[in-house]
Amino acid sequence: MAVVRDLRVLLRFSGFRRLLAVRLLSQSADGVFQVALAAYVVFSPEQQTSPAAIASAMAVLLLPYSLLGPFAGVLLDRWRRRQVLLYGNLLRAVLAVVTAVLVLASVPLWLFYLAALTVTAVNRFVLAGLSASLPHVVDGERLVIANSLSPTAGTLAATAGGGLAFLVRIPAPDGAGSDAAVVFLGACLYLLGALASLRIGPALLGPDSAAPPPRLATAVTEVVHGLAAGLRHLGQRRRAARSLASMGVLRFCYGALTVMVLMLCRHAWGVGDGGTGGTGGTSGGKAGAGAALGGMTLLGLAVAVSGAGFFAAAVLTPWAARHTGGFGWIAVCSTGAALLVPPLVLPFSPVPVLCAAFVVGAATQGSKIATDTIVQSAVDDDYRGRVFSLYDMLFNIAFVGAAGVAALMLPPDGRSAALVTTVTVLYAVVAVAMFHVKHGDGHHAGQDGAISSGRPTTA
Repeated sequence: MAVVRDLRVLLRFSGFRRLLAVRLLSQSADGVFQVALAAYVVFSPEQQTSPAAIASAMAVLLLPYSLLGPFAGVLLDRWRRRQVLLYGNLLRAVLAVVTAVLVLASVPLWLFYLAALTVTAVNRFVLAGLSASLPHVVDGERLVIANSLSPTAGTLAATAGGGLAFLVRIPAPDGAGSDAAVVFLGACLYLLGALASLRIGPALLGPDSAAPPPRLATAVTEVVHGLAAGLRHLGQRRRAARSLASMGVLRFCYGALTVMVLMLCRHAWGVGDGGTGGTGGTSGGKAGAGAALGGMTLLGLAVAVSGAGFFAAAVLTPWAARHTGGFGWIAVCSTGAALLVPPLVLPFSPVPVLCAAFVVGAATQGSKIATDTIVQSAVDDDYRGRVFSLYDMLFNIAFVGAAGVAALMLPPDGRSAALVTTVTVLYAVVAVAMFHVKHGDGHHAGQDGAISSGRPTTA
């Protein structure tokens, strides 16, 4: 009820309503495009899906966030942000149409990746522009609420967009045509996001400083120096550094298991248990389509179950961390994953693996909420922005790195006891390390225990 009340207050601001409309359309398009990328790379009968191909797709989705994120603000402070939203969404609409054409033309996979990479690179600027614009559409008293609700609404829109893409893709898994249709749907939503931005005044969203910005080269150099200073500051704040290191390992585990589930959905579970579909002739095409149908459905279920784990973590973590402390809660989450992942995953059957998706989602998100709060409390305010930029880079690079390692370890059908064992050992190592930190740093227990689910987090 409090959330509904806060949202009603914010919606009284016309600028906020219009900016929120742009966010919802833009991020729903992101969700559609991400599912389209996964469907084309993983589930198209025309593609000989491999763990390496999945790792490449992960890199395309996440590396632009990691590498461009800290530098996006440099350009956003030089361009009108309304124009960034307008032309960024227009550019993504055009690039998505080009990507759909490439899918229909059955071009080499690297060319498809190049087109998809341009779409996701532009996305970094649009999301940063949406966040930077919020202070211009709400007053200072309600800015904290807006910063909480607006990104959360965007995440829900991205999830809804992914669900819409599944609905479009699942009934007609007939290869390139349905993949292109999903990409084209994303292009239409990007175009609607661009049109929605036209309802905002060109100068409303800033930047409104009369002073000329520094030279681009100078600004980029300052960002690099700022990140280096943030890294040095982390070296002096061992509690924050330890929590970030643990989160990097847990994100690595989540990424490796994600690639495994994608391979299981594509090859081991596509048609019955153990069916791999076919590639030759009419019957082979039907088998491949059936594999895509079953695999896409199971992947959708896995995403939904993992999302339920995120939600459970958001509800449970504030209460649990008050009793265990931040490091204690990370240790509990890691211990639960270490104990439950092997018996649930090693049978490589759909239902137990879906249960594992809930456990892993809850453990990862619960640890992330705790890590966010530990870093916020342990890092000086002057360095907090730079440290969180490093945090975002670590979060995404760990996921991409996990996909690369999984590509080396996974067999074609995704069933790898060695990968499950490796992930379990990593969970156990984090659990032991965090228990040690908690008991060796007991005088901070009260400080790192005040955790709230109010700050939006992403998985």
